[in-house]
Amino acid sequence: MSFTYIDLFAGAGGLSEGFIRAGFEPIAHVELEQAACFTLRTRTAYHYLKVENKYQDYISYLKGEISRKELYEKIPSNLLLSVINQPIGHEHNPAIHKAIEKQLNGRTVDLIIGGPPCQAYSVVGRARSENGMKGDQRNYLYVQYAKYLERYKPKMFVFENVLGLLSAGNGIYLRNMKKLFLKKGYNMRVFKVEANNFGVLQNRKRIIIIGWQQEIAVNIPDLEAVKKVSGHSVKSVLNDLPAIQAGEPTGRYLKYRGKTNSYLSDASIRNGIDILTQHVARPHTEQDKEIYKIAVEKWDKEKERLQYNHLPERLKTHKNRDSFCDRFKVVAGDEAASQTIVAHIAKDGHYYIHPDIRQNRSLTIREAARLQSFPDDYFFEGVKEGINRTPAFKQIGNAVPPLMAELIAKLVLQALNENK
Repeated sequence: MSFTYIDLFAGAGGLSEGFIRAGFEPIAHVELEQAACFTLRTRTAYHYLKVENKYQDYISYLKGEISRKELYEKIPSNLLLSVINQPIGHEHNPAIHKAIEKQLNGRTVDLIIGGPPCQAYSVVGRARSENGMKGDQRNYLYVQYAKYLERYKPKMFVFENVLGLLSAGNGIYLRNMKKLFLKKGYNMRVFKVEANNFGVLQNRKRIIIIGWQQEIAVNIPDLEAVKKVSGHSVKSVLNDLPAIQAGEPTGRYLKYRGKTNSYLSDASIRNGIDILTQHVARPHTEQDKEIYKIAVEKWDKEKERLQYNHLPERLKTHKNRDSFCDRFKVVAGDEAASQTIVAHIAKDGHYYIHPDIRQNRSLTIREAARLQSFPDDYFFEGVKEGINRTPAFKQIGNAVPPLMAELIAKLVLQALNENK
């Protein structure tokens, strides 16, 4: 029988995807954002149809042959209801508990995973806030997390967040978190991890906290010792995709322009389908495209990053010339890892310029998702059906890379099995 888990602050489900791959059974996903909940429901439909040998129904949805409503009608209603679109907190917890317990139907919870929104702990978030995020209620969502530990008493938990959690409030939040979790009956270990050590082609530093019940003996894996380096470069996630131009309409789906490679296969990014969705480039102004060309040429010829102040005066339109001078940055195909994919990619693509100067654009939804190690059949929804570029980029930037999550999940599974 599979170990069960609840995913709190689930986002688009990157962390959950890794745990499903490792053999865990999701009981419920709790998420505030409506668009992300549609993504979670669509992924739930994918997993159900795959198991039931009805995968072609999911392909029909990706092709646009059936609507989202028609896709969901093919799924048992209880599975759709396992995605709970509610904000975690005092006011909504009773309704969330009721929904979770209906899904559990008398079973117990083995694991809780997830991490509260990171803006309140991130260094950038604090820098942009007038008061450094003091008084922001998101600073205290770990208190809600602890309440769910207290109610469901899982054997273990996995808590993910940004590196800034270590320094936020001079470390007071992390210290208080440890005291609170201890009070609820859980020990915990904090790990600083890098996604590229888990085979993800991206520089992404995060905090993973693994907790376990005090009364059980668990061999906690050392996540900082993981060194699964892929040996591939960033071009491995880009080269098989069709070349497109900025703002070019591409339709519901495209075909790949090349065969898969060992990285895409090993990472389960190319997993058998020939339907490529959400490979759509946002439009750019002529000025931005001129800057993109300069940035790519500088990297190609000199292996140097463009500094904003080095641009011709006619291309400088930002008043701020003293900070964020690397606001235009190429995703270099010959590097072992890309820059961190963050939610700001939803605002503009300047920090994520495609390395092919002939395409002269920023990354597409699909390219950003691949750098986060999401498989190509993972569809990022909006509130309404369609391309929904902004919510898709936001979900991808906030996600845990599934490839990293899968390896963590396998190590947690090993610890749980040893405790049986």
